Amino acid sequence: MTIIDLLEKNSSEQTDETALVEINPEQEDDRRLTWREYDLVQTTERTSYRREITWGVFNEKANRFANALIERGIGKGDKVAILLMNCLEWLPIYFGILKTGAMAVPLNFRYSFDEIKYCLDLAETDMLVFGPEFIGRVEEIAEEISVNRLLIYVGDGCPSFAESYMNMTADCHSNNPNLNITEDDYAAIYFSSGTTGFPKAILHRHRALIHSCRVEQNHHSQTKDDVFLCIPPLYHTGAKMHWFGSLISGSKAVLLKGTKPEFVLEAVSKEKCTVVWLLVPWAQDILNALDSGKLKKEDYTLEQWRLMHIGAQPVPQSLIKHWLEYFPNHQYDTNYGLSESIGPGAVHLGVENVHKVGAIGIAGYGWEIKIVDPAGNEVQGQEVGELILKGDGVMECYYNDPEATAKTLKDGWLYTGDMAMKDKDGFVFLVDRKKDVIITGGENLYPVQIEDFIRGFNKVHDVAVIGLPDERLGEIATAIIQIKEGMTCTEEEIENFCKGMPRYKRPRKIIFADVPRNPTGKIEKPKLREMYGVTHLVLNQNKG
Repeated sequence: MTIIDLLEKNSSEQTDETALVEINPEQEDDRRLTWREYDLVQTTERTSYRREITWGVFNEKANRFANALIERGIGKGDKVAILLMNCLEWLPIYFGILKTGAMAVPLNFRYSFDEIKYCLDLAETDMLVFGPEFIGRVEEIAEEISVNRLLIYVGDGCPSFAESYMNMTADCHSNNPNLNITEDDYAAIYFSSGTTGFPKAILHRHRALIHSCRVEQNHHSQTKDDVFLCIPPLYHTGAKMHWFGSLISGSKAVLLKGTKPEFVLEAVSKEKCTVVWLLVPWAQDILNALDSGKLKKEDYTLEQWRLMHIGAQPVPQSLIKHWLEYFPNHQYDTNYGLSESIGPGAVHLGVENVHKVGAIGIAGYGWEIKIVDPAGNEVQGQEVGELILKGDGVMECYYNDPEATAKTLKDGWLYTGDMAMKDKDGFVFLVDRKKDVIITGGENLYPVQIEDFIRGFNKVHDVAVIGLPDERLGEIATAIIQIKEGMTCTEEEIENFCKGMPRYKRPRKIIFADVPRNPTGKIEKPKLREMYGVTHLVLNQNKG
């Protein structure tokens, strides 16, 4: 079975049931009217920024695009890149590609034009599907990239250098191409988050995608009656694979374009969402809004919301404790994974283990995990080592990069580069990225541990700890601290709070500044090291 079969099943059994809803709270009315020209898209009158499609329409649109691709020679072994913001067209286009036997290649919407070209070339793509937000960037490279690939535009006002998605699918029939596609066939190329330079191309088979569906439903028990609120970008495995819980259960999902606390609570309330995946900053923003009185729980219908889960980064215990004060009946789960392991779920806390918040958890459904030393031997007791994973969700390889593949895949095990330890109960705690460990005066410091402690200070909104060069100690721990809006804080206050840590772990420098995160919520530490690693600033300042 593949995920294509799941879509066909939902289309057959729940033809007229809602599959996807798109909500853009900040989109103008006149722009919405141009999108209504899309065939087979159903709209409602409740709001001007809401669109929805049924499972039947979803499948028909995927079939139309698949048949249009086949007419243009796309088939097994080919690769079609997707450069779109979250929208109703995203997933039908993705499935249309898979139905041809080709590989879908989602691209990060933050890529510059040179990064777009780099990824298109690395993955050896045959086509690029892009939206209106990317006309300028694609135009910069159109002459070069159109030499050996087709450019397809999704939106109103197609540029001269591309073909219109609407036109190419308008006259295509909506029957399933019915090609023989198996779990052993290649399905997709995802790109690493690129926090260490240009991204790597990660190749997955259909087996990995269907495994991810089963993992997600096993962990979070989605049924046909659930409604999943999806906020993160669909190009990333995190959002996509959590949505796979909706796919396997045939339940509705809502694509929310915006992360403001009021947008989230309004969507949960109006769409009767039951499952919401948040990143740490978004959850903290909701808590801040509730604490300040800017938002009030009683203004929304939230009783049906049963599960809030978080992934992409370590989660402070203090945040979840605070969250459960507002939402005591919520189930909570932490999900760990990488694009190399088809996203979240390789390790997860489990909704029954909220008492272990702070850990990333235990091996996920269908996964094996180990913590090993540099020689690959499993560590003993509560020693720190590298976390490695094994299961059907492990990537095939880094496409066109055998050297990186050999370093990461060994005897079927995926070496994550994350340093971790197990407690006496067998729960895994993420210590830090291998490359982010700070060695100061011969001692290993794990920034995540320091960050978790500092987040406990009530004035701190976000924090990142990096190592900066020091002539005497080699490196020193430096904390970049983002203070909550409307508050002020001094270096002395932070230093006094940090006295609760062992002396050698305390930051030697403090910087009050914003903490940059990528679209999947990960702190961009290379950017911070570049910003602060050369110029040693005088940092005794207040944040107002």
